[in-house]
Amino acid sequence: MRVYSEEIEISTNGSGHIVNLTEYCEKAVKNSGVKMGLLNVFVTGSTAAIGTIEYEKGLLRDLPDIMEKIAPSSYPYRHNEAWGDNNGHSHIRSTLMGTGINVPIVNGRLALGTWQQVVLAEWDIRPRRRKVTLTIIGE
Repeated sequence: MRVYSEEIEISTNGSGHIVNLTEYCEKAVKNSGVKMGLLNVFVTGSTAAIGTIEYEKGLLRDLPDIMEKIAPSSYPYRHNEAWGDNNGHSHIRSTLMGTGINVPIVNGRLALGTWQQVVLAEWDIRPRRRKVTLTIIGE
């Protein structure tokens, strides 16, 4: 069993910015030499998320629009009262999507669907520099 890890840094533009990580993930799988296993993608922080989506302009607008309905920025979050940073909605959105995912590796390739891409979704209210850890286990 082999374990391989890489850390990448991603700059975001603030809430609703979705960054395609698929190329980074594919490169890490290649660098690892693993043919069968799992890739774990994890973002450090509680106001960003990792997921999969078809990376196209309609969905890149739809996801933030839907998140605004599910966890509206105007809601009176107790977090905002406690810290005064007005990003309570960012924490909720991150929690709903999750901060990490696992993707199977089959024959040295990510087992993603035809249009499925691995993405980082920024939900914080300001631009951020995010650390994303790519961990691969397998043979």
